[in-house]
Amino acid sequence: MGDHYFAERPGAASRRRTVDLVLPDLHLRLDTDSGVFSPDRVDPGTRVLLETVPPPPQDGDLLDLGCGYGPIALTLAKRSPSGMVWGVDVNRRALEMAEGNAKAAGLDNVRFRLADEIDPALRFTAIWSNPPIRIGKAALHDLLLAWLPRLAPGGLAHLVVQKHLGSDSLQRWLTGQGFPTERIASRSAYRVLRVTSRTEGPTR
Repeated sequence: MGDHYFAERPGAASRRRTVDLVLPDLHLRLDTDSGVFSPDRVDPGTRVLLETVPPPPQDGDLLDLGCGYGPIALTLAKRSPSGMVWGVDVNRRALEMAEGNAKAAGLDNVRFRLADEIDPALRFTAIWSNPPIRIGKAALHDLLLAWLPRLAPGGLAHLVVQKHLGSDSLQRWLTGQGFPTERIASRSAYRVLRVTSRTEGPTR
């Protein structure tokens, strides 16, 4: 895959460009760079997620897990102006791009941070994510088990995953971990999964 977008400090030489995110309710022009996820266009999975999920809660703390240069987090911030949006990523270059994109869009209700910079006591009313499937199944499971338990009671997570990259098996695994999960949309080989906050421990 070359220089991994999930590296903390990508080695790829900087080559900035601009992409547009156009949805029925918003238009964002986003700066991107080499070494971040999907630098040449808004990822199709991200677009499927943003076009199919219900509106986010109108207040509380909202999380974009694996935010990249910010299309999901900025959409959350636009759609939930009274909420506080947190974008989390391991890629420092992506976080810098996301911060610049938020400033350019005039959004002051969104913050971008490394995972260990987020208050561990913070609980989220919603999590939206195009998760980094290519980090491998074990690492992905660890990532989801680190963040999904931080859903507030009654909170929902929405994840978009390609079918051929394991969306169906992920749905079964999440349910087995105590997070009831259902498919709410399917388009262009992508599945959007709705994950309910855990009510009990993993099944045995």
